[in-house]
Amino acid sequence: MHHKVTQESPIGIFDSGIGGLTVVKAIRAALPSERIIYFGDTARVPYGTKSQITIRKYAADNTNILMRYQPKMIIVACNTVSALALDVVEKSCNGIPVIGVLKAGAELAVQVTKNNRIGVIGTQATICSNAYARSIYLLNPNTQVISQACPLFVPLAEEGFIDHPATKLIGHQYLAEIRKQNIDTLVLGCTHYPILRGVIEETVGSDIRIIDSAEAVALKTKELLAESDLLNPVENTFAPHLLVSDLPQKFSTIYQLFMGTELPDVELVEV
Repeated sequence: MHHKVTQESPIGIFDSGIGGLTVVKAIRAALPSERIIYFGDTARVPYGTKSQITIRKYAADNTNILMRYQPKMIIVACNTVSALALDVVEKSCNGIPVIGVLKAGAELAVQVTKNNRIGVIGTQATICSNAYARSIYLLNPNTQVISQACPLFVPLAEEGFIDHPATKLIGHQYLAEIRKQNIDTLVLGCTHYPILRGVIEETVGSDIRIIDSAEAVALKTKELLAESDLLNPVENTFAPHLLVSDLPQKFSTIYQLFMGTELPDVELVEV
């Protein structure tokens, strides 16, 4: 049986680095009175270039770190883990609900597409796993999924190159092909990508609906907590408690970039 979960228990969120802060931001906007514990595995980022065995091991480690805080649910903010190791998280978390960004993003894309042609961009591991395409086909077998790996987007986002000519150039290179495919919906299949949303929108054009999986997860979290009567009734805004496995020099800069606020409560943990 799982630990005693109450309405005041925190929501646990983890990601391979700090990209998942886009999920923290979306959850805070949707559910301002929830406590959030976030773990970013900054020592071992990126996951998108690693093998499935390694990714699965990291998923178990990250879940165990969050479990110390007795969360009422776990959100896998990492698309790579969502694609390749969601079952590992479910096994390690003693039966509390688990939501992965991948499924949430796929569901929203299927709901909004009109012509059933959906584009997905993500890391190499996410795209190679074909998990988005599989999730989307399961929900609607009539969809066409056009996928494209954009490996350089993560470092560009972490560098803060949000409106940089280099980002536009690389964005153009990655997205030129997908634009010709007559998609009406594009899933940002990596939690870093909302940071580059401006460049992505500019490149694919305004007629394509962008699906930010962070927003999709926030909607789903709200639904799930309401259903299980686990929403925190206390009117209070808590600063998210951040755990990281390494404190990179750029951490505070990146945090401000992602969250638009000053530096929060950060704690270094061992993985």
